[in-house]
Amino acid sequence: MHLLQPHLHSRRAFLRRSGQLALSGTALPFALNLAAMGEAAAFDATDYKALVCVFFYGGNDYANTVVTYDDPSYNAYSTIRGGGAGQTAGGIALAKADLAATLLNPTTALPGGRQYALHPSMDGLAGLFNAGQAAVQLNVGPLVVPLTKTQYNSSDRKTYPLPPKLFSHNDQQSIWQSSSPEGSTIGWGGNIGDLALSSNSNSLFTCINVTGNAVFLSGDSALSYQVSSGGAVAINGVKNNVYGSSAVKTAMSTLVQQNRSHTLENEYNKVTARAIGAESQITSGLAGVTLATAFPTGNSLADQLKTVARLIAARNALGTRRQVFMVSIGGFDLHDKLIAQHPGVLGKVSDALSAFYKATVELGVANKVTAFTASDFGRTLASNGDGADHGWGSHHLVVGGAVKGKALYGTPPPVSVGNTAAASDQWHVGQGRLLPSTSVDQYAATLAKWFGVADSELTGILPNISRFGVAAGRPDYPVNLGFMG
Repeated sequence: MHLLQPHLHSRRAFLRRSGQLALSGTALPFALNLAAMGEAAAFDATDYKALVCVFFYGGNDYANTVVTYDDPSYNAYSTIRGGGAGQTAGGIALAKADLAATLLNPTTALPGGRQYALHPSMDGLAGLFNAGQAAVQLNVGPLVVPLTKTQYNSSDRKTYPLPPKLFSHNDQQSIWQSSSPEGSTIGWGGNIGDLALSSNSNSLFTCINVTGNAVFLSGDSALSYQVSSGGAVAINGVKNNVYGSSAVKTAMSTLVQQNRSHTLENEYNKVTARAIGAESQITSGLAGVTLATAFPTGNSLADQLKTVARLIAARNALGTRRQVFMVSIGGFDLHDKLIAQHPGVLGKVSDALSAFYKATVELGVANKVTAFTASDFGRTLASNGDGADHGWGSHHLVVGGAVKGKALYGTPPPVSVGNTAAASDQWHVGQGRLLPSTSVDQYAATLAKWFGVADSELTGILPNISRFGVAAGRPDYPVNLGFMG
């Protein structure tokens, strides 16, 4: 129910069978090089496009990121979060006056007079929103099927299945990235990459992770190629002198790349040689890149996004036309010190993404690069005293020249803790945890379709998407959310 379903597509099934053959030690290069087969492509890209996943580790507090602003909603928010009299700050509520500079002014007003502002530290992203280069998708989270609160509370889990292991950090990170709990080996970013491999002359650079190991960019055939904020990661004993000796370095390089008579040794050396060649190509490509855009210093997310921008600038040297990237930032697990620590983390996000968008403009690819945010989960609207506890749905941002910006998409959730049977509580499952009105699959499908993925390929990437949209009899949960041009 919750797992990716590669058996639905003959290509993916074929890749799995090839991987099984690789266990014998005779098919590894064959399996690794299937990425170059033309049959593996969902589209033949003649232009350039990139998706950039910006993951917030720890579970971001939605209510103080995209903050309800109209008086009735703000007053309810302030009351729940312990705000002071006269719409002043208090508890974990922000003062309304502090939100005026980051008020979002959508082209089309929201129903019921609803208004939102971004956190005061996110002035850069608020500016991009109001200039039309960013949008907000409201209340996104993992869903297996569309759910009402009554269905969530039902004991009929066969008809109304829930995402597994709700409210668990590691599992929900994995479910966001792969639709399966911790231990999953295939992510939807990697499966999008699978379909783009033959569009790139070097398929290894299709999926690039700048943040360390994560399942998001692992596909059936696409590999998650990891780099650091400083560029490609070299094999130290091959790149640099060993014990101060260039002779030892040369000997080491020969040993780990030369042909061997033993089958498994030979395959290992072929993979090593490929890694050495890739590092050299990345290093050479980045050496030819100079960016005029200034990125903030002391900001790890900005460092990662600067590397992504440089890799995009080197796309011709690297032979890439379609790429999926992942970057991340931690610090969102704020059960405590929400008011003290959240502004600094959100400020880094805003500054980094603002600089990244400016870099895409400088490179002439602003309409070809789309960044989007994701996180383990949202947090409770109710305060636990100094922070908020694990939630479910959350609000997310999409940034880029192709985004149909200056708009908030989805259903604005009522401001409530969800403890009554009132209509205002139907999108909450206790303590103000949002029951998602938009699934991760819908969010991902909208991005994938812009990237070039065909409708017929979506079910192989997103296992639950067939339960949403007009074809499933749920036009209220559209497959395409409309935030991409």
